[in-house]
Amino acid sequence: MTQPQVSRTYWRGTWIRFREKVDFAQLEPVTVHAQDGAQVRGLYWTPKERRARVAVMAAHPRVDFGQHYAFPEFLRAGYACLGANLRSINNDVNCVHEQLLLDLGAYATWLRDEKGIEKIVWLGNSGGGSLGGFYQQQAVAAPAARLARTPAGRPVPLAAASLPAFDAMIISAAHTGQGLIMNDVIDPAVVDENDPLLTDPSLDLYDPRNGFRPPPQWSEYDEAFLARYRAAQVARVARIDATARGMIERQAAAESDRADPSFARLPFEQQRAILQRASFQPVMTVYRTMANPNYVDRRLDPSNRSYGCLLSERPDLMNYQLLGFGRLQTPDAWLSTWSGLSSNANLLKTAAAVAVPTALVNAGRDRDVYPEAHSKAIFRALAAEDKAYFDFPDRLHYFEPNDGEDPAQPVREQMGKVLPWLQERCPA
Repeated sequence: MTQPQVSRTYWRGTWIRFREKVDFAQLEPVTVHAQDGAQVRGLYWTPKERRARVAVMAAHPRVDFGQHYAFPEFLRAGYACLGANLRSINNDVNCVHEQLLLDLGAYATWLRDEKGIEKIVWLGNSGGGSLGGFYQQQAVAAPAARLARTPAGRPVPLAAASLPAFDAMIISAAHTGQGLIMNDVIDPAVVDENDPLLTDPSLDLYDPRNGFRPPPQWSEYDEAFLARYRAAQVARVARIDATARGMIERQAAAESDRADPSFARLPFEQQRAILQRASFQPVMTVYRTMANPNYVDRRLDPSNRSYGCLLSERPDLMNYQLLGFGRLQTPDAWLSTWSGLSSNANLLKTAAAVAVPTALVNAGRDRDVYPEAHSKAIFRALAAEDKAYFDFPDRLHYFEPNDGEDPAQPVREQMGKVLPWLQERCPA
């Protein structure tokens, strides 16, 4: 079977790792328990020769940041570093952002209470940007004002949780939120969610009749098509939202039947049917989520990016592959994480609560995070008066090296600007 070309830098040798030896640091495995009882594990790195008073903390909804590529430079400068892996690591099928905040709160509390850390700096790389913004929004709110329920209506104990706020934030190559990404990448040409190959040609991004050109030629779409396309993307997300809520409502109805006093008087077979419906946990499959016009038309939100997307140089084929954004999830996870209409992890909204010093890093060759729609929009939305914008026009999403380049060079470039900024505000 012919396979599309999957991005070598992202999938075959991920660069979310140390680019050098860290024999100047020591490692401590960490296990903490969230407010709801979930157990999560991370990696805590500290300089060998000095006690750290400030910690840099990094996490992502599904990616392992235990050895984040920026940590060595922070450690060399005297900062502690915590790779705070979450309950959804490597599998976001049931990723509910409101629950992830409980994990972050447990880690931050551990840093403060167990390790004596005086200040915590959030490193929000990629999906960690919107995650950290959501956490900070809830952390600075009075407990009674915090969210009590997820978008699916499930209770979440944020009011009772310890959520120490961040003292500074670094937002690096971050999008505005996984849900907002989905709004931009979902293929609106899908006619039937149960028949993913059925296509509306008038909305097919990869149809030459709509402006698509053979890869790697850049395509050009007219404004009328793009307007119809973007509206249809949101409409598909809304339909999937409705499907997710319908699944949740059917389960809730069965739970109500189970709690009704008359349940005990029902015949066993009826009881069994109600219990099955109440216990049923559906998993949704969302096909074809690699169809952002920006992937193939560089006139849209211009940057130094190359053709394609973060995951592939052939998004027209990757659109049909297993790997992709939001392919499998529970209804709860869809609404909390992947729906741009329902998710609370929306950095354009939560940035209004980010008043601490914040540095934003833009990677100019990023193929899924764009300067206007993401980096500059986030920067404008930040409430912080003390904020800095660092642009690296020739660097990729995870600051991967170019062929033949020292793997640590892109990191040194980024940290050469970010580290002095942090040292002025939160000295190690």
